Amino acid sequence: QVQLVESGGGLVQPGGSLRLSCAASGSIFRINVMGWYRQAPGKQRELVARITVSDNTHYADSVKDRFTISTDNAKNTVNLQMNSLKPEDTAVYYCNVVSSSYERRFEFRAYWGQGTQVTVSS
Repeated sequence: QVQLVESGGGLVQPGGSLRLSCAASGSIFRINVMGWYRQAPGKQRELVARITVSDNTHYADSVKDRFTISTDNAKNTVNLQMNSLKPEDTAVYYCNVVSSSYERRFEFRAYWGQGTQVTVSS
């Protein structure tokens, strides 16, 4: 099993910055993709950003040029630096990791964190 622990959410004023981190632990053999999703009240969960094992990144159009995703592979950690935050960025942010385990090295599955609240408000 893989466990994900998120940190870094909170309340920030419009135009401010926050940094989210997610640490993956457990029986991890190989990680293929790490990413962040978000879900606002009354809306579906949506992809914010993801990064592959070969450092290819993808961002939602709404966060391009404001958010940056990065990883610390040695620590199995994925970070999301969020700048120029807007009220519409308010949501619960979820870490997502696609990985295989030592018990099943060629079977990849998605794991989710518990979510961290980000609120952008004056």
